[in-house]
Amino acid sequence: MFRAVSPSHTFLGLPLLQLLLLLVQAVGRGLGRASPAGGPLEDVVIERYHIPRTCPREVQMGDFVRYHYNGTFEDGKKFDSSYDRSTLVAIVVGVGRLITGMDRGLMGMCVNERRRLIVPPHLGYGSIGVAGLIPPDATLYFDVVLLDVWNKADTVQVSTLLHPAHCPRMVQDSDFVRYHYNGTLLDGTAFDTSYSRGGTYDTYVGSGWLIKGMDQGLLGMCPGERRKIIIPPFLAYGEKGYGTVIPPQASLVFHVLLIDVHNPKDTVQLETLELPPGCVRRAVAGDFMRYHYNGSLMDGTLFDSSYSRNHTYNTYVGQGYIIPGMDQGLQGACMGERRRITIPPHLAYGENGTGDKIPGSAVLIFDVHVIDFHNPGDPVEIKILSPPPETCNETAKPGDFVRYHYNCSLLDGTKLFSSHDYGDPQEATLGANKVIEGLDTGLQGMCVGERRQLVVPPHLAHGESGARGVPGSAVLLFAVELVSREEGLPTGYLFVWHEDPPADLFEGLDLNKDGEVPLEEFSTFIKAQVSEGKGRLMPGQDPEKTIADMFQNQDRNQDGKITVEELKLKSDEDQERVHEEL
Repeated sequence: MFRAVSPSHTFLGLPLLQLLLLLVQAVGRGLGRASPAGGPLEDVVIERYHIPRTCPREVQMGDFVRYHYNGTFEDGKKFDSSYDRSTLVAIVVGVGRLITGMDRGLMGMCVNERRRLIVPPHLGYGSIGVAGLIPPDATLYFDVVLLDVWNKADTVQVSTLLHPAHCPRMVQDSDFVRYHYNGTLLDGTAFDTSYSRGGTYDTYVGSGWLIKGMDQGLLGMCPGERRKIIIPPFLAYGEKGYGTVIPPQASLVFHVLLIDVHNPKDTVQLETLELPPGCVRRAVAGDFMRYHYNGSLMDGTLFDSSYSRNHTYNTYVGQGYIIPGMDQGLQGACMGERRRITIPPHLAYGENGTGDKIPGSAVLIFDVHVIDFHNPGDPVEIKILSPPPETCNETAKPGDFVRYHYNCSLLDGTKLFSSHDYGDPQEATLGANKVIEGLDTGLQGMCVGERRQLVVPPHLAHGESGARGVPGSAVLLFAVELVSREEGLPTGYLFVWHEDPPADLFEGLDLNKDGEVPLEEFSTFIKAQVSEGKGRLMPGQDPEKTIADMFQNQDRNQDGKITVEELKLKSDEDQERVHEEL
């Protein structure tokens, strides 16, 4: 509709400067059929009765436009309307395809602008008119709203609305992206949005899965970035449009939020956030590790955290108990290290995701704090902090009674226990299962006054279950100082003589010479032997209880007294047992 009757009515040859002057003159004359002198109109009269707040571009000669209009005569009678046909006019401006008055009236127009145009006959259909529709020498009135404008020289227009502070990587061809978008026409009419579907739009870039303009507009984008992408129709859905929501020759506007990006060739990315000094050991496959973590998507959305449970995540590394990317990302870590592990979906939860917090094809980012790790074959690690002040000829061994001070903590520095809190040293008989196995081992071989650091793996400490105040599978760090050591007794002995026992032991025990030894006489004799340095009791035990146990062992008929027939030395009993076995 409104094509020129003859080539002489086209506006193709006017220079742009002359066109702009004509428009200014037209606006200055205002509405009406006559010029200020009262004669007929010389040019199109333009009333801009709605001007949008922003106008990123104005119609120029050679642009392709889409617009709606109502056409009437001076008396208000309608002769044509695009609304009646429910079809926009889509045409190139300034190349003779429209009547000259419409060509001129559209110049400089903005999208969503509304104009009223008064077109004199010589710029409309002249003295001929259109048979049955427009009489000769008719002045035409048009109400026009511009909905779209583009040019074949246009490219994709990209505006960054929000740029994240941290950009780990930018979109490249062949990357897989997940993004949200709102799609509108150039006049703001919405045609689609990912938000209404409750999920991101997931696709490959530069592989022909998207319209060409979106392929271009996503390049160089960072996760968390927001962009406005304007795509001309020849890089979108072109002359055919798409369904009922995108008309032919429509420019498209997308407001895009990039959630994440990865490439199928990506590997696990590691970033060390904090490395403690003195890292002497790094985690390897087969180690058991305790660590804290915050897990988030690439846009920063938190999906899980061990801190919220107030408990470390405990697992074997490199054994398939965790996702492959985490298995890889934890290896090589030091105790106390903080590292960021970025895992592509093919090394995480893949296309399906998991649960309602990790969507399909999601890149996962873990900020990890390694608390400790060990291997089930680890021994106690012993480091001498300071040697004894004097020459040491005898060291602690199983059976010895020792007194020692200690501080016990986790490897992250969390204090657990300390003998200094109680004032007195801790006491224990080595090899008697009185302390955890790793501490017992670490105390053996120490000299009085020596200070050691002990790293005790959980299988030599409190195991998977832990203990009061000690987490399960925790590696323990001890700083110990041996305060004193007493020689132990052979296994099974409660008392030993330093030299040979008395020749007539029973007579020595029978203080009142009545032929039997009650507990009181037995206790008096043994205590005298100890005080005179002739023998010693098992160290670290209550002497009264030890003597009572010795008495009970000798009182074989349990009548409260020992006779000469009942009294036997342990060495004699052991010898008899050997003969019985032979």
